[in-house]
Amino acid sequence: MISGECLFLERMESDPMSRLDSFIARMQAQRNLLNHIEETAMVAPGGVILEIGLGNGRTYDHLRERFPENRIIVFDRAVGSHPASTPAEDDLVLGDIKETIRQFAGTGVAFAHADIGTAYAEKDAKTLTWLPQSVAAALASGGIAASGLPLEDPQLEPLPLPQGIEPGRYYFYRKR
Repeated sequence: MISGECLFLERMESDPMSRLDSFIARMQAQRNLLNHIEETAMVAPGGVILEIGLGNGRTYDHLRERFPENRIIVFDRAVGSHPASTPAEDDLVLGDIKETIRQFAGTGVAFAHADIGTAYAEKDAKTLTWLPQSVAAALASGGIAASGLPLEDPQLEPLPLPQGIEPGRYYFYRKR
């Protein structure tokens, strides 16, 4: 098992808070990290952003607001988002993300955000067999990644989380 995954699973198993409180804490960590990335200008205007997992579109909508000068390309199996939070067809890649993200290897992406964890250890373990390498392959040197799952890859250097984000709640990296 991947060491970051162990931390994640240990936290989930020992977390005394309700699942609702845990979800809220994760969403706050996600928002705070995305805002930190924008506020510290870690992503140059015009750079491509990958949003790995559209879901209902809330995070995509937040990224669109925080990074208005960047193209945001979104991945998911199918569209399930609110119409106001659904990207244009040219910026939406549908299908098995494990397969569709491969087309972005070597493209020099500025920032990749992945929130496709399920909290089911066996499912997330399968995702972790391809997600870290796929993100690393897509990022430019110096590119930034944020994820709800640990992205352990030799090309990705863990960055310190902003104050107030509990370790293991969210993960933050720069490509070497």
